[in-house]
Order: sequence, then C-alpha cells, then structure tokens
Amino acid sequence: MEPGALDGLRVLDLADQRGALCGRLLADMGADVIKVEPPGGDPARRIGPFLDDEPHLDRSLFFWFYNLNKRSVTLDYRRDAGLELLLRMAGSADVIIESFKPGTLEELGAGWEKLHRLNPALILCSITPFGQYGPYRDYAADDTVLTALSGMLYTCGYPKEAPVRPWGLQAYHCAAYYAAIALIGALFARERDGTGQRVDVSIQEANAAGIEHVAGNFFGARVIPGRYGSMHWARGFRVGKCKDGWILHCLAGDWTTLIEWVKADGKAEDLVDPKWGERPYQRANVEHVFDVLDKWVADYRADELLARAQELRLPYGVAQWPDKLLEDEHLAARGYFTDVEHPELQRTFRYPGAPYLFGRTPWRVYRRPPLLGEHTAEVLGTDLGLGAQELATLKYEEVI
Repeated sequence: MEPGALDGLRVLDLADQRGALCGRLLADMGADVIKVEPPGGDPARRIGPFLDDEPHLDRSLFFWFYNLNKRSVTLDYRRDAGLELLLRMAGSADVIIESFKPGTLEELGAGWEKLHRLNPALILCSITPFGQYGPYRDYAADDTVLTALSGMLYTCGYPKEAPVRPWGLQAYHCAAYYAAIALIGALFARERDGTGQRVDVSIQEANAAGIEHVAGNFFGARVIPGRYGSMHWARGFRVGKCKDGWILHCLAGDWTTLIEWVKADGKAEDLVDPKWGERPYQRANVEHVFDVLDKWVADYRADELLARAQELRLPYGVAQWPDKLLEDEHLAARGYFTDVEHPELQRTFRYPGAPYLFGRTPWRVYRRPPLLGEHTAEVLGTDLGLGAQELATLKYEEVI
C-alpha cells in the first residue's frame, strides 16, 4: 500500500471529544495515532447511537467516527506506574494531543517542560476552550458555549428571532482542523530547527477566526453581521422548499436563463422587468427575488428541479436529508463513501470518506476503529519491551 503523507509519525492521542477529530485527521494521513484511554474506556465510547441500539464500549458509532485509523492502548496515567509508561511512550513519540484543563499535565507530572527535556523533538498540542493562558483559561465550556462566545451562534437563525444552535459539534471540529494545520506547521518547523514546540489551541479563538464573514466585515467595514436565515451572507444563495424537500437557489448563474425558465412556468411575477437583471438592484432587493423563486419551486420535486438546472448550467443544489446522502449520485460518482470491515462483527459498514484529495499520498482506511485496549500489549510489549508477566501484573493492578 502507498504510504500516507504522515507515514512514520507517532502520535499519542490523550484528547477527549474536544480534540478527537484532530487525531483522526492525522491518522487519516498515515500517522500512527495511539488513542490512550483509561482502563474503563474513553467516555466517548458511552455516547450513542450504538450499533443495533445495543450499548457497548465497542459499539458506539460516535466513537467509531472519531477514531477510525487509530490504535487503542489502555493506561491509567494518573497512577505512578501508568505515568512512567506514558513518559516512556512520550520519549519516542513525535506528537502528543491533549485536551485537559490547563495545568492538568503539570499536576500529573507530565508538563511541557518535563516532556521537552525528555524528548526535545516532541510537539505537544493542547486543545482547550480558551487556551493555556488568559483570563478565561480555567473556565469550563462545552460546544454550545463555545459557539456562543466565538460569535458563531449569533449568526445562526432568522432575523428578529432567537439564535439557533449549530448542528453537531462544529466548535470542536473547527478547532480540530486548526490544530491539525498548526501541528503540520510545527512539523515543518522541526525539520528546519530540529526541535519541537508547544501548540496552544483555543477553541473559542479558532471559531472566532473560522466564521468566514464575521471578522472581515467587522474589521473591514465595522459592520456586525446579523442572522440571515437560510440565506448565505453573500446574499446570492438561499434555501427554498420544494414539493418533497429543499433546494438551494443560486443567483450566480446566468440571470436571463433562470428568469426565462421561471417565466415559462408562469411564475416570474415582476422579475421579468429588466431592472431585476441589474446586479446592484437585484442585490439590494434580493429577499423579494428569493420570495418569488420560493413560490416557483414549491410545485417542483427537488430532483426534477436539479436535473433541469444542470441542463441549463445553473448552479442549483439539493439540500439532502442525511439518510439520502448514501444514495447521492454525485457522492457515489466521486467514491466519497468507503466500506470498512469489522471482522469481529463479521460485518462491513459505510463511513464518510476523504475530506481532501491527495495525489501521491491518497486518503485511505488503514484500520477500523479500535476495540478497547486492543493494542495495549502490542504497544507496551513490542515498543517498550514489557514482558508477558509485567503486562499481566499491570492488568491485575488495573494500570492497563
């Protein structure tokens, strides 16, 4: 098999769900990411949904998604024997990812200064709500709080209505991508300087920087963007309801082609007036344009509308329900979804595929998500040289 872009890189993943995606991104690029879990398992293993609705530490679909391509080691590093093993693992690692409360590593006896002395080439990435320093560093915050304090929540929802929480764990995901980018930058710096460094990622700051239009509008025009409902902030797109689903209107295509189509259906209303073809006027009154188009698509099926729009070279798109994505012709043609075998279950499951396309080092599945502690003996025995008796003793003492 072709090596991944990060082939040969060793990563210790100590993060909870706030930073789990960061380790997954590195693992997807070929890094050997070792998920270090407490003997009772990462709490994410207890988050549903579960396979066949049967709660089990090895059947969490939530855990599966975030830990594809990783290995699992159980280790109670809050005990002296476990901490010693963690430090030995850190001695040969390239990267550690953690998401503890600031100061926790120091309290455990594995702070940055100690790790750096032990392994000067090591890169430590800390992903926390508000970073390692500053007035909010000790505050607790979950994904919802962080979407609010970053400004993301403020921009979601409809004008003059309450904000709407973004779906999923978008604050955590945004920070994970920033962390992965920063880690790759630190790896390049290590090639140049020969030494590792500490990467400090504030989830709140990452999201404040990641909201595409807010910072630019504020610092460039001193405007605080509001909520636009289903309309894109650039005012060229809005979601409309069809007979059986939702369609994304787009004004970026040829206006004459679009309006002639709507006119042929007898639904153009006043949009036939030439003034609506003038971009400044259209943009200033875009809510009316979309209101007319919404009434037009109400009698269409989404797939019929999309097919005709493609024939006319109009960039419309269907807003798919999640369960319909597996049947999406476009995603199928691009080979987006990938089948992953779970031998212990004698079943194969379909996973989301590559978030990027690399030519010489393509994304691929190296291994299915790990069973709890599946690779403990392999890592501690082969890599650290522990014998069977030592491993048995550590297991009996519940260190591993």
